This record gives sequence, structure tokens and C-alpha cells, in this order.
Amino acid sequence: MSRIVWIFDLDNTLHNAVPHIFPHINRSMTAYLQQHLKLDVQAANELRMHYWQRYGATLSGMMRHHATDPDHFLWHTHQFSQLPQMVLCEARLRHVLKRLPGKKLVFSNAPQHYAHAVLQLLRIDDLFDDVFAIEHTRYQPKPQLAGFIRLLRKHRLNPARCVMVEDSAENLQTAKRLGMFTVWVNATSRLPAYVDVKIRDVMKLPRILSRLN
Repeated sequence: MSRIVWIFDLDNTLHNAVPHIFPHINRSMTAYLQQHLKLDVQAANELRMHYWQRYGATLSGMMRHHATDPDHFLWHTHQFSQLPQMVLCEARLRHVLKRLPGKKLVFSNAPQHYAHAVLQLLRIDDLFDDVFAIEHTRYQPKPQLAGFIRLLRKHRLNPARCVMVEDSAENLQTAKRLGMFTVWVNATSRLPAYVDVKIRDVMKLPRILSRLN
């Protein structure tokens, strides 16, 4: 069990980003598109959604079609003056993660400055050996295969020893292609073939340890 490597998504996996974080990011990205592409708010919002649905990240569409500087985009769309009030922390999260044997990594499509700030607010930043953010994938976000490969190579990981914990089914599909054990954090009754275990939230993770032997 000590050889297991847990790979966690951040937003909507380790914390609930729906009430405050995601709406703020969406508004910030829409405003960025308005300003830099000279669009009205409706057109900017529609284009943001289109790029996200087509490429998995608005950033990818901006880079591909508008030569946007990714660092400039990520910095200006992930500014949170009220972040401590926006991050929803589950009191027992640290205790639950400490019960999981093996190495722990975060693999997020978010920028590193934001990911580190959220993990510190959750008081779990010291439990992870690495935070592999969008910059480390060379701006090739999940579910693209390239980012997964870079993570595996950096840490010399055997995918068969990895447990991917995600709220995004599409990202887990890539993880399963590589041979990882997949855990879907989702409340629906649907269970895709590439999902090994579905749980309502990460607080249930200790219950699946017997499945990993």
C-alpha cells in the first residue's frame, strides 16, 4: 500500500468550488475576453464557453486562435482578493488524507499560484509531494494526454500504481487509458466503464482502500 501514488484534482475534488470560486473565474475570464478581444459581455461569455467545451480549457482556445500569453491570462483570471472567504474547507479533510497510505500529488488545470494558495487555506499543502499545475504541462490541460505523460515522467511513476481522484469523467478516461485506478467524485448514479470507483466526496476515500490491494 505504501507504493500507491494518489493523484488528486483540486477544484471540486479537494474542495467545493461551485458556490464561489468557479463563478468568479468565469466572470474574470469573460472580462478578459471582453477587454483583449474587444467583445461585448454576451459574445465574450459565449466564446469562453465554446473554447472550454472544445479544448477542455478557455486558455487553450485563446492560445490557439489569438496568440494569448498563457501566463498573462492565468494571472489576470485567477486573482482573488477574498479567497479566504471563498474557499470552503471540510474540517476533517486533513485527517482523511493522512489516513491514505502512499505518496500524494495534486494535478490541476489551474495555475500554480492559485493552487498553492487554495491548498494552504485548506491546511493540507504539506501533505503533497508536488503540485503539478497547468504551467508544468506546458499549457496542455487535462484531459489531454501530454500533461499526464509529463507528470508520470517527472515522478517516474508506474501508472498501475497510481490512483486518480477527479470530479471530471473526461479526465479519468485519459487516466484509465494509461492504466491508472480511477476514482470519480460525483453524486450521480451513472458509472462509466473507465471509472473503477465512484464516491460522493473525498471524505469517503478511506472506504476504498480494500479495493487497492
